[in-house]
Amino acid sequence: MNAQRPIRIMRIIARLNVGGPAIHVTLLAARLCPPEFESTLVCGQIGPHEGDMAYLAEAHGVTPLVVAELGRELSPLRDVVTLLRLWRLMRRLRPDVVHTHTAKAGFVGRWAAWLARVPVRVHTFHGHVLRGYFGPRKTALFRWLERLTARLTDRLITISPALRDELAQTYHIAPAEKFAVVPLGLDLEPYSSAPRHSGDFRAEWDIPPDAPLVGIVGRLVPIKNHALFLETARRVRAQVPDVRFAIVGDGELRAALEAQASAPGLAGAVTFTGFLRDLRPVYSDLDLLVISSGNEGTPVSIIEALAAGVPVVSTAVGGVPNLLEGGRYGALVPPGDAEALAGAMIAALRAPTTDRQEARRAIAEAYGIERLAADLGALYRALLAEKRGRSAR
Repeated sequence: MNAQRPIRIMRIIARLNVGGPAIHVTLLAARLCPPEFESTLVCGQIGPHEGDMAYLAEAHGVTPLVVAELGRELSPLRDVVTLLRLWRLMRRLRPDVVHTHTAKAGFVGRWAAWLARVPVRVHTFHGHVLRGYFGPRKTALFRWLERLTARLTDRLITISPALRDELAQTYHIAPAEKFAVVPLGLDLEPYSSAPRHSGDFRAEWDIPPDAPLVGIVGRLVPIKNHALFLETARRVRAQVPDVRFAIVGDGELRAALEAQASAPGLAGAVTFTGFLRDLRPVYSDLDLLVISSGNEGTPVSIIEALAAGVPVVSTAVGGVPNLLEGGRYGALVPPGDAEALAGAMIAALRAPTTDRQEARRAIAEAYGIERLAADLGALYRALLAEKRGRSAR
């Protein structure tokens, strides 16, 4: 590599659907820019029931290269076509680093990079699909593929120590020393500077200004377990009759969840907003954010909520205990336990208002985008230097 030119980075993700990974790759493509870096973002097309975050890339001046065949599901024929298209793209653009995100893009992207002889190959696990997503046979196949592809990878990144330990020790994807923990980085200033209880979100959705408001933000998909959230909401309402609930997001389970929310004990208390681009008014008006997931990496909604000063209750899954400092910045309950979740929610709603400035400052420092860009820039430089040192021997 010529030291006088920028380090060329090709970042690959399956699709820019609503969620933390799309935000992550977009912000990195915008931040890792000339004179030191040159970033290319490659993605596939979103599914028919998914929210599209291409608007965020446009807002940050990022124009992704779209490989239409790069989708979520495994498809042998399409995957071979995708691999060939990525290989040709890499041979043309000559990246120094290929950094993949999400399972499908990680598989085809790293194999294409290996075939194209890209010097450095990196993959980030934002979570994983090795438990809770598919049946036993498909899950076993994904585990085998991840172990095989890890051999082609110079560094595996996780966004929390818990996720690293799970992948290394439980699923044996690769030795622990091949992993690096690099927490998420987000643009948090819009949330940290937003006022508390502005009333705009409540006014727009006809939610009483004085009602306790509990929200959940995320895709309406099985792993997020909104059904548990609604069962818990019913129990909470029995103790706090004036409480209201907001479900922010969209997805394949919306119709089923709306039916559940119309049952006795919840009817009239739950607002479904669909996908919202601007979440600042949401966090401003929430009295509590809840995560009910059966599996998580590091939920963006928790980071944004803490930056905005919103109390949090979550299931203790994935990287959440690390994010909440073992319960210091929010309550943790066992996954799937409606009684424990309801108890923690009621306690949070009844607790007197406390100063949340410590959590806001800590989150802003630990999960800011500038920190993430600096961490990854240093990692890329170190890996490239290591490769150059080997080739000089």
